[in-house]
Amino acid sequence: MQTELIIVSEYCRKTNLDPTFLNRLEEGGLIAIYIEEGEQYFPADQLPDLERYARLYYDLSINMEGIDVIHNLQLRMQELESKINYLQNKLRIYESDLFDEIE
Repeated sequence: MQTELIIVSEYCRKTNLDPTFLNRLEEGGLIAIYIEEGEQYFPADQLPDLERYARLYYDLSINMEGIDVIHNLQLRMQELESKINYLQNKLRIYESDLFDEIE
């Protein structure tokens, strides 16, 4: 499976984003940037995250440290939601067994 890559300079030109913003996101570990033949690329599947980070940074004036905190909190929330779903499904199994015994 091949991942579609987007050229950083083209993306920044079309969206009027500063390329150093993307480099700072990459330095912070929030996105991955690859260099091939002197050109910087990022995977297309990172577009939703990149757009969210740009809105936080430019529209809401949240600094890089704040963006990193928000990112980590969102990851933690996803983990907790996954655990809740797992536990709810497990509870349904036990509830089903309990009601079967009562009948």
